[in-house]
Amino acid sequence: MSGIPEWASSGPALYAFLLFVIFCRAQGTYWLGRAAAAGVLAGENADGLRGALARWFDGPVPRRGARMLEKWGIIIIPLCFLTVGVQTAVNAGAGLVRMKWRTYTLAMIPGCIVWAGLYALGLLALWLAAIGSIAGNPIAWIALAGMCGVAALTIYLRRRREQSKCPLNVNAEHSAPSEDEVLVG
Repeated sequence: MSGIPEWASSGPALYAFLLFVIFCRAQGTYWLGRAAAAGVLAGENADGLRGALARWFDGPVPRRGARMLEKWGIIIIPLCFLTVGVQTAVNAGAGLVRMKWRTYTLAMIPGCIVWAGLYALGLLALWLAAIGSIAGNPIAWIALAGMCGVAALTIYLRRRREQSKCPLNVNAEHSAPSEDEVLVG
């Protein structure tokens, strides 16, 4: 492999080297996202595009994204290491929405461990070939569509059940929605 030091060309040394590389890369990407968000937020009182971007970054959409990553990042972040092209977006996105560093790092470590193993053992090509063959299989697409349908139906029924449990507040229709109501809706 080119770019890898001679001492880390195979075996446990290769695995340790790749684990170090992916850990530093993922953390670096996360911190670049955090720095970008901090730079944008520094213009909070500015006029024009810079001020608009700062207000958006401090608004409900990034906060909702951060809450989603805090809740689902434990699953999404390690899984992104099994993809090619999505990993950087997920890691930078976690930084952009200012996900808690500790939560991000705990979610990232299993992904780093698997990624290093895939690369060290040469299994990445096998993994991508398996995904490619599944993607070209019509039965796999039908199964995927079925799983998405079941998930959508489950979410719909759960929301409907939760809405039926909430009592209606007659005075609420004349008041402005709170920030939490806007984020949920």
